[in-house]
Amino acid sequence: MSKSDGGGRQGRAKALASRLDGRPLVLVGMMGAGKTTVGRRLASRLGRRFIDSDEEIERAAQMSIPEIFEQRGEGEFRAGEMRVIARLLKEKDIVLATGGGAFVNPETRALVKSGAVSVWLKADLDVLFERVSRRSNRPLLKTADPKGTLEKLIADRYPIYREADITVISRDVPQDQVAGDVVGALLDHFKKQQV
Repeated sequence: MSKSDGGGRQGRAKALASRLDGRPLVLVGMMGAGKTTVGRRLASRLGRRFIDSDEEIERAAQMSIPEIFEQRGEGEFRAGEMRVIARLLKEKDIVLATGGGAFVNPETRALVKSGAVSVWLKADLDVLFERVSRRSNRPLLKTADPKGTLEKLIADRYPIYREADITVISRDVPQDQVAGDVVGALLDHFKKQQV
């Protein structure tokens, strides 16, 4: 990367940080879309703190998400998730990666829409399945047909994710490139709001 690229990248990040004016930046999307990886890179570029809502939920419950699902059920998990996200959205200058089902919850979605700027990291089925197949900690995919389950989740959730402020495609490129796409899309979003 040349010095001018770095300066341009820093200038774009500074411009975006100014436009966000402290508001949380919230990443939504399916498991495997890259919310945590892209979120860490965005936080670094923007000089913000990165928070993963799933990690915060595990800390608050003092158990893993698969354990919460197993012992308390999905309903109790979603209620706890909403409480944790509501608390986190009160913080300034954060990039928050949410779990795949968080934005689907109407109350959580309303909280995000009223107090933050949301970005949907959208990925196609094959990209998602390849990524989630690498890990066994996905409670919703512990079924006889994980790919079919993922396909159904996509059909159910994508219409809801479309309500995010912007959409950025997560594809098989270095995640730093996707983070750059998010910065560009957000800057475009704010320019359109000025018109």
